[in-house]
Amino acid sequence: MDNDTGARSQALNAAEQLFYGRGVQAVGMDAVRAASGLSLKRLYALYPSKGDLVEAYLLRRDTRWRGDLAAHVTAATSDPGGRLLAVFDWLAAWFDEPGYRGCAFLNAYGELGAGSPAVAAAALRHKAAFRHWLGTLTAAAGLPDALADQLLLLAEGAITTAALTGSSAPARQARAAAAVLLAAAGPAGPGPGERAHS
Repeated sequence: MDNDTGARSQALNAAEQLFYGRGVQAVGMDAVRAASGLSLKRLYALYPSKGDLVEAYLLRRDTRWRGDLAAHVTAATSDPGGRLLAVFDWLAAWFDEPGYRGCAFLNAYGELGAGSPAVAAAALRHKAAFRHWLGTLTAAAGLPDALADQLLLLAEGAITTAALTGSSAPARQARAAAAVLLAAAGPAGPGPGERAHS
């Protein structure tokens, strides 16, 4: 690991802990400097502005978040439908982690909004990538692509509700709803506009 790589890792580790834990606007570069152990000059050499640091923090978090989720789902089961439900099992474990504060991307967007096009773009990319990945899972299970949109809404709702309530229960509730959707969308379930026959 070269000096720049190590220093970037120190800066991003500190930034993530502070930005996610306290909020982007509440944390200045001096706080990141103190937490990272880097000099302010070195920090600004790596990230010329706080906006650059926020964008780098979100990019790294996106990569890790989606990677951890995919690894869990792949290891959980080889059953395509089961993998869709395993998404919600991973969410439940994430919600139970100390310091869970919801979606970092929505949090940053909520703070900075239209004032930071880079943050808005990072949030949109993160959600689009999550949706695309859910689409690959529904396709592997032979289920309609539209189901991925529905599962995305369940997951996003659970993420937000868990942050507000401090409970992992929303993940279990979303999982139960997802199971109903999967059963209805499967080969034995009713098609669009059809009613199940008794």
